[in-house]
Amino acid sequence: MAAEREEPGPGPGPCPGPAGDERDAAGGCRCSALPAPGLMEQARHRLREFDVGDRFSRLPLPRAAVLLPLMGRGGRLHLLLTVRSLQVPGAPRGATLPGEPAVCAPPMNNLVTPVVGFIEDTFQATPNPDEVSEVFLVPLEYFVKPLNYKTFSYKTSSGYSTHIHCFIYHDQEHKKSFKIWGLTAHFAVFLALVIFRERPTFEVDYDLDNLISSSENYFINLYASIHEGKKSNL
Repeated sequence: MAAEREEPGPGPGPCPGPAGDERDAAGGCRCSALPAPGLMEQARHRLREFDVGDRFSRLPLPRAAVLLPLMGRGGRLHLLLTVRSLQVPGAPRGATLPGEPAVCAPPMNNLVTPVVGFIEDTFQATPNPDEVSEVFLVPLEYFVKPLNYKTFSYKTSSGYSTHIHCFIYHDQEHKKSFKIWGLTAHFAVFLALVIFRERPTFEVDYDLDNLISSSENYFINLYASIHEGKKSNL
């Protein structure tokens, strides 16, 4: 995951996790309710640990990138998502990240780089209606503690299994519900795991005690299962 490039600051210490004492009354991680400046710096600090740079750039795959825009609002991190206009050919049915390719399952035949950006809380989107029909915000912790969630199992042709996450989020501002799944959900879940370091209320494909190494192994094994015999390229 590519993080916003900055000179590393001192950064806050890691969240002690579910067994620690830095929990709120509801059992949630207090880091998701920090003031905006501290919240953003903590997010940047954790993202730097997961910046793989160009480590996988030599893979013989078409390139793509998506933006994960984070905004601090009301003492919480929010992820900005969009809904493609129905006028866009092949537009995914559901929420998408800005710049996301039309892929529903995890990115099997493309090397998709997630780039995290930080936007001001005063930002007002003015989308092109021919391309984007909705812009909305979702609290990032929703992707570890959702109210409406289900999962599907996806198997590659060689039998490798992975999870397809599907969230339904009801947005009070728009007075409507949005479906968030596929590639969008895949990156949103991983981003929330990296920043909050909380165990989600659902099963994921990673060892949460070794998130960095297990996520890289997940990618390598998924790639190898699709492109058999090419694991040595990694």
